[in-house]
Amino acid sequence: MKRLKIEPIEAEAFAPFGQLLPRLPPGAGRQELIEELQNDRASARPRLSIATTEPKALPLTAVKMERHVHSSQAFAPLDCAGYLVMVAPHGENGGPELEKIRAFHVPGDTGINYKAATWHHPLTPLERIGRFAILTFVDGTSGDEEWADLPEPVLIEE
Repeated sequence: MKRLKIEPIEAEAFAPFGQLLPRLPPGAGRQELIEELQNDRASARPRLSIATTEPKALPLTAVKMERHVHSSQAFAPLDCAGYLVMVAPHGENGGPELEKIRAFHVPGDTGINYKAATWHHPLTPLERIGRFAILTFVDGTSGDEEWADLPEPVLIEE
């Protein structure tokens, strides 16, 4: 079993996998959050979803990851104390590259935008139930989402 320490998220460390949606101070007014949305299928349309997700405690064992080959995927917390993201680049084996996997703790007032084809663990609130708005481009085919079993379980720890 691979052991992985969760680290505080920073834009530079997360950059190979996507972008952070900036924290908005009270009274900030309208802010343009992301200019790097990706959609490489003319038939795909934006899908805005809301997800309510149960929290999990660390340590947490991950056995699968998902990716959206043709679309970026943005998560904007609506009500969340903090959450875990685990990401990996695409490996030569056709799945997540286990040696470059990273786990980040994201504050509840910060959103993320995964680049297209970034392997990621399902969004996981850490302290209490989390609610998120999610933006993905879909066309209703199997190309919308791909899942892969990890070559070995990954234990994510504080």
